Amino acid sequence: MVSSDIKKLILTALENGEEFDINCFIDSLTEKVGADGTLLFPTYNWDFCKGKPFDYKKTKPDKVGSLGKAALKRSDFRRTYHAIYSFAVFGKDQDYLCAMSNTDSFCTDSPFAYLHKYVKALQIDVPLSQCFTFVHYVEQQVGVPYRFIKTFTAPYIDAGGHSEVRSYSMYVRYLDANVKNIISPIEDDLAQSGAIKYQEINEITYSTLMFSDFYNAAEYDIINNDAKKIASYEKGVTFVEE
Repeated sequence: MVSSDIKKLILTALENGEEFDINCFIDSLTEKVGADGTLLFPTYNWDFCKGKPFDYKKTKPDKVGSLGKAALKRSDFRRTYHAIYSFAVFGKDQDYLCAMSNTDSFCTDSPFAYLHKYVKALQIDVPLSQCFTFVHYVEQQVGVPYRFIKTFTAPYIDAGGHSEVRSYSMYVRYLDANVKNIISPIEDDLAQSGAIKYQEINEITYSTLMFSDFYNAAEYDIINNDAKKIASYEKGVTFVEE
């Protein structure tokens, strides 16, 4: 799964008198995973949580990079169906992932569980602390005191254009707990252990990490360290659901 900030890629191409072709770049990734691999880009959008309709074909990704937006325009990618946390998928397990009908964002039959079991994260010029939603899957599976499951309901327009009201849930933070996911301390630990591999190309940092390695480290931190390496929050307050 690729999370990215491609501004430096575009600037590097311009500095060399070249044009950055986003589809050519995506092609290089699909060729790398090959016929037996699977490639995912996040195409999340949180407008559904505000009561706005989710349109399977038209709702654009929100603040998760340009690659996912470009992938949704391609015929070789398909989008998973969740109204909040969807993915653009290419390759071997495309049908499997796009058949998932989970309404809970981070449950054991969601794409996040698939990431946990099988997938490597590729971060392009972006640290885990900026874009690693997978941490919420770990938090829900293990259980943390500063989040709870909240259900959101809004219109959903499916691939055939049919509209109906649907509900999807997410593991959200208690607002009065002043919760902030920090992640950088656990990222440092994973880097020291060699679980995160770094490579620099044209002064752009690429890193890879198995989601299972992050899960194990975050699970240990939640159980044995009050989640101090993945989140900061006020302890001892009476949390109120918002």
